[in-house]
Amino acid sequence: MRNNKFMPLILLLPFIFVTALIIMAAAVVIMQSLGWIPAFGLTELSLQYYAEILTDSDFLSSLSVSLRVSIISTVISAVLGVAICAAIVAGGKGKFPFIVRFPILVPHAVVAVFAINILSQTGHIARAAYALGLIADYSQFTPLLYTESFLGVIVAYVWKEAPFVAFFVYALMVSISSSLGEAAQNLGASPLRSFFAVTLPLSMPAIANASFIIFVFAFAGYELPMLLGSTLPKALPITAFLEFTSPDLLNRPYAMATNGVLLMFAVFAAVLYLISIQYAVKRTGGKNE
Repeated sequence: MRNNKFMPLILLLPFIFVTALIIMAAAVVIMQSLGWIPAFGLTELSLQYYAEILTDSDFLSSLSVSLRVSIISTVISAVLGVAICAAIVAGGKGKFPFIVRFPILVPHAVVAVFAINILSQTGHIARAAYALGLIADYSQFTPLLYTESFLGVIVAYVWKEAPFVAFFVYALMVSISSSLGEAAQNLGASPLRSFFAVTLPLSMPAIANASFIIFVFAFAGYELPMLLGSTLPKALPITAFLEFTSPDLLNRPYAMATNGVLLMFAVFAAVLYLISIQYAVKRTGGKNE
């Protein structure tokens, strides 16, 4: 069979097509957030809409909620995911358990249904507490859903994303543990010291990768904050959606400005991620080309 020199390009076409769509969508968001929507009679570029939303108390509350939910969810998911992965690797069975992979396969909307059935004041946990006599009435069960703390949203994200971190890091951690980790133990290091001194630092690039994905998704996620979060304050994606679907079409630039802020935070997180990866590579003695 003859080699086709165009085959690499052909294989890259789907990626190029999707990337082009993303770039075009981002360009539309930026232009409309600056007030350029000729169909609505808006033809002057201006930072007015950004200035207005960045000084609006409701927007700042939504931004604070999204940042808090995404940061807390990411940190807890990363820690639990690494712990789960380390336990699986230490078990030495050589296969990632399906029970850990299961949450990864469940859509976020279905996760919200699980959370409502389990965590609500009439859910399974509240019923179990009532049956055990821990509470005299369902109303005494601490509300976890639809609260300003967004605790139910965070719990739902952690349940789904911690296994994602474990699965994402597993292959690298197994490789490191079975080679350099065992070498460290042969030289006298305890399994715990070998993990924290060798396996964990060398696994940090994969952990950072997974954490970055979780942060961006939780920050811009719509389903869980919409279904499990409080009415006020709203998460930032919900604020953007409500502005976008407003009957007043002149609200569209405000929606796009909100999306622009989401986009800028995603870009900022990507830059921070690249810097952290470069630092981790230097700390572990690798080469960054």
